[in-house]
Amino acid sequence: MTASNASAAEPRISNWNLPNAITVARIVLAPVFMWMLLADDGSDGALRWWAALLFVIAIASDGIDGHIARSRNLVTDLGKILDPIADKVLTGGALVALSILGELPWWVTIVVLVREIGITVHRFIVISDHVVAAAWMGKLKTLAQAVAISLALAPFWVLLGDWVLWVNGVFMTIAVLLTIASGIDYVVTAVRGSRADRQVKR
Repeated sequence: MTASNASAAEPRISNWNLPNAITVARIVLAPVFMWMLLADDGSDGALRWWAALLFVIAIASDGIDGHIARSRNLVTDLGKILDPIADKVLTGGALVALSILGELPWWVTIVVLVREIGITVHRFIVISDHVVAAAWMGKLKTLAQAVAISLALAPFWVLLGDWVLWVNGVFMTIAVLLTIASGIDYVVTAVRGSRADRQVKR
């Protein structure tokens, strides 16, 4: 069997699979979570705790769908595109909601959204040439954002005191710095890749 025949014989991975379904569910849960957080103006009641729990479950599903996709050989180009988008929709929605409530400066939300939207747009621009998967620094940024936002959402200050707000500020600062650093890393990597492609085509 020739290499081309062997390649043709390999089954095509369907986009309709469990990891992608989990990713789509994460996107769908974002507006539900935002409504729960904003419904009672962010008061420290039961609805806020449920909103925080829903966010944690949704953001944790990122690791679950990735593990399933890799372990069961269900990685698809669609999944590579949707996965970072789902993270951005969820974390971006949370940051916007926190800023609406006056608990997070708008400049923080704007900096993060500019980075996330800019990179997402770039991914769609180059999609015809290749799919840009999330790099390790981008994944670390997502983890830092998930932790910082989870802490900001859950009203632990009610149980532990206002010192928790200082801790939340430290984690959010780390998340913002990693967001900026990963954005710079992405741009540098993209520029280098573009230059390498042009050299190959010459």
